[in-house]
Amino acid sequence: MADSVFNEHAHKALAASYPALPAHLSHSLASHPLLDMEALAGLATRMRPETLEHNAAVDLPLGISNADTPVNGLSVHDTIARIDECGSWVLLKSIEQDPSYASLMRDVLAEIAPLIEQVTGPMLRMEGFIFISSPHAVTPLHFDPEYNILFQARGSKTMNLFPVADPDIIGQQFFEQYFAGGPRNLPWQEEWAARANPISIVPGEAIYVPLLAPHWVQTHDQVSVSLSLTWRSEWSFHHADACRFNRRLRRLGVSPRPTAIYPVNNKIKSYCQRALTRLGG
Repeated sequence: MADSVFNEHAHKALAASYPALPAHLSHSLASHPLLDMEALAGLATRMRPETLEHNAAVDLPLGISNADTPVNGLSVHDTIARIDECGSWVLLKSIEQDPSYASLMRDVLAEIAPLIEQVTGPMLRMEGFIFISSPHAVTPLHFDPEYNILFQARGSKTMNLFPVADPDIIGQQFFEQYFAGGPRNLPWQEEWAARANPISIVPGEAIYVPLLAPHWVQTHDQVSVSLSLTWRSEWSFHHADACRFNRRLRRLGVSPRPTAIYPVNNKIKSYCQRALTRLGG
C-alpha cells in the first residue's frame, strides 16, 4: 500500500495519547475495496466457521451477559445480506487468515510500528476484525485485552469510553476471571453514564482504544462497517499472566495486591505464573 493511511495530524494525536488515552484519528481507508459490502460478503464465505460471529443487536441492555446475547434466527451470510433491516451485528474475526486482508493489516500497522514500539516494544499477536452492523446496533459494555484502532469505513457510530481499568467498573476479580477464560462483557450501572468519553466517527475517522479501557458502542441511522486492527505488547502479556497468578492466590485464601497498570510492570507475578504453568500446576 503506497499511500499513507494516517496524515501528520493523526500521527501526532496517536503519539500524544498512546498507550493510556483514547485518540480521535483520521485515515484514508474508507473507500478501500476490501471494505465494501460485496468484498466482505465474499470474505465471510472463505473464513473458518469458528471465526464468524453474529447476533441480534438492537435495544440490547448495556450490561447484558455474553450468555444472554440473543440470536437472530439467521445464518451469518443471510445476516450480512439483510444487515440493513435485520437489527443485527456481524463480527468477522482473524481476517488475517485471508491473504489480501493480512496484507492490508500488515501495511497499516507497519506505518505506526515505529511510534508504538518506542513506547511499548514490539507489536505482538497482530489481529484484524471487521464489524458489520445494522442501524442502531449496540455493542454492550466490555473491555478488550488488546490495543486497538477502530477504522470507520461506512456509516457512523459512537463509542463511549471509560478510563483504563476503571476500578469501579472492572474489579480485579473480573480481570482474573476473564484471563482464566471468563466472559468480557461487563455489568452496567446507570450512574456510570456521565463518566463516559463519547467519540463519534464517520467514514475516514478512527479511534485508538487503549488496552483495558471499558467501552460500549452504538451505530447511528445507517449500516456501519468498521475495521479493527489490534496488537499486544510484552507488558499486556505480563499483565494477563499476573491476573492468572492472582486468581491462584485468591483460590488459596490469599487476598493479592491488584495487578499494576502501565507503565508499572507485573513481571514477578507473571514469571511465577508461567513457571507454575510449565510445571503443570
